[in-house]
Amino acid sequence: MTEAFKKIRIGMIGGGPNAFIGEVHRLAARMDNRFELVAGCFSADYLKSIKFGIGLGLDSERIYRTPSEMASAEAEKENGIEVAIIVTPNNLHFDQAKTMIQAGFHVICDKPITSDLKQAEELERLVNSVGTRFMVTYNYSGYPMVREAREIISSGRLGKLRVVQVEYPQDWLATDIEASGQKQAAWRTDPSQAGEGGAIGDIGTHAYHLAEFVTGEKPHSLLADLDSFVLGRVLDDNAHILLRYESGLKGMLWASQIACGHENGLQLRVYGDQGSLEWHQEAPNFLEFKPLGGPTNTLTRGGPGLGTFANESIRIPAGHPEGFIEGFANLYRDFADHLRQSSSKSSQVEKDALPKVTDGVNGVRFVKAAVASSKAGGVWRSLH
Repeated sequence: MTEAFKKIRIGMIGGGPNAFIGEVHRLAARMDNRFELVAGCFSADYLKSIKFGIGLGLDSERIYRTPSEMASAEAEKENGIEVAIIVTPNNLHFDQAKTMIQAGFHVICDKPITSDLKQAEELERLVNSVGTRFMVTYNYSGYPMVREAREIISSGRLGKLRVVQVEYPQDWLATDIEASGQKQAAWRTDPSQAGEGGAIGDIGTHAYHLAEFVTGEKPHSLLADLDSFVLGRVLDDNAHILLRYESGLKGMLWASQIACGHENGLQLRVYGDQGSLEWHQEAPNFLEFKPLGGPTNTLTRGGPGLGTFANESIRIPAGHPEGFIEGFANLYRDFADHLRQSSSKSSQVEKDALPKVTDGVNGVRFVKAAVASSKAGGVWRSLH
């Protein structure tokens, strides 16, 4: 097997028993046969980690008590891991990522990359200093029709951008389920584990990155109004945020986990002076392009008229559902091609399409600025 097609050896930190996102990462990594899971530290409880890892088919000697132990042991192996995947609560990301980068491993990390901006900036400096590669799993940027939207805007077909609206409503935290011991709710509503941001850290960062990814523009300031509607909840569960851009583009972002009737209602609208685009995550195969003075064009995943970037991100024939896990898998595939420097992919991957450590830092900066703006009574805060 040539170097370009050798499977990339990965080790996972977190993602153990009953961890939804860990299984998503493992499925995404397997989908294109680019990666092989060979090691892990899946739980703080070593016995649970051993049992879980053996259930995945791993050698018990490569299931570790701590990330530090994994980094040291795997660095000594000729067939040691090349990439560490971090799928733990936010407050653990920094130390774990730092350990793996210093050991010379590439990192794939869930968002937000840390619960503290200074730590995020330190990770960025460390990545640049050591020369490893770092991907943040902003998985919605892997959807084919999101990539088509990016390509349409970059081609100038919308003209000068005027307004971007992005919203991400859910209802799973509409009641105090963290009090019942629900694990995912418990750590996401706990500032010692999640950091300063509740809904804005968990799903708001996805919405923020999606708007930036599609428009190609970064806001310079924001004004935020954050609320904790559930009695006794410390972190925000609803956020209304205004965004300003150097080009004159204006943005609005709504992120909510108390929006009754919404399961995962991420959607994006972008308006230019020559047309607009609209995309809904729950109907991900469709992108509406509405030229000024012309009929609405509904573009379909796998259908005619798509650009290279979208077409290279499509896995199954038109008309079949394709979405969340495939979007994750596209990021994994792009990262693998980036590591192996494959020439088979579109140059779009090299055009900053892959979410990097800088995007992760921007997400943490967004959370910090939103919290500061809201605490000050709703004032504009810089994102620089």
